[in-house]
Amino acid sequence: MNVDSAAQLPDLDALIACPSCDALYLERDIAPGETATCARCHATLEAPRNTAMTRIIMLALAAIILMGAAIFFPFLELEVAGRFHRASLLDTVRAFSSGLTAPLTIAMAALVVILPLTRFGAIIYTLAPMAFGHHPWPHADSAFRMAEALRSWAMAEVFIVGVAVALVKVAGLAHLGIGPAFWAFVGLVIVTVLKDNFMSRLTIWKTLDARRKS
Repeated sequence: MNVDSAAQLPDLDALIACPSCDALYLERDIAPGETATCARCHATLEAPRNTAMTRIIMLALAAIILMGAAIFFPFLELEVAGRFHRASLLDTVRAFSSGLTAPLTIAMAALVVILPLTRFGAIIYTLAPMAFGHHPWPHADSAFRMAEALRSWAMAEVFIVGVAVALVKVAGLAHLGIGPAFWAFVGLVIVTVLKDNFMSRLTIWKTLDARRKS
């Protein structure tokens, strides 16, 4: 490769990759309200919105509150042969805490409670100062990178689907009552989906870089 041809190659820092198909594009500024999509797979590359960070922070705070309600309020009420039993999500986690099923306690607590809360906290830590026009807090890029890494491992929605399937199977054997924690968990899943839809990851990375240099 000669010098002239090498000079024609774009700077690697000016390229962005589609998160779905890895197609490469030259980065350019996208105005708030516009949406940049991949020409190959039509995935959204960037969709900046004027109030997106504030909405994401409020949704993350709402998710933390709903998680607290889901942990401590009654989740299910079961009545069999005149015997009544009420269980919270915390009781469900502790039910596997003995014998060979003890590792399930750690896995369930991590995937359903700890990792989602950690991700929500990392998102708030990353976006809160920038939403008010300030410089990002120290290690904000590491916090957001961790939040993105935990995205596939925070499985609250998988848990609620599993509970729904179990309810269908048990409904014919006992009288079931759904507690407030169940609906809090349903709300948590909906809020999480809305938060992820509002979040433009490329915009956040670009804002982090710009605020750090300003």
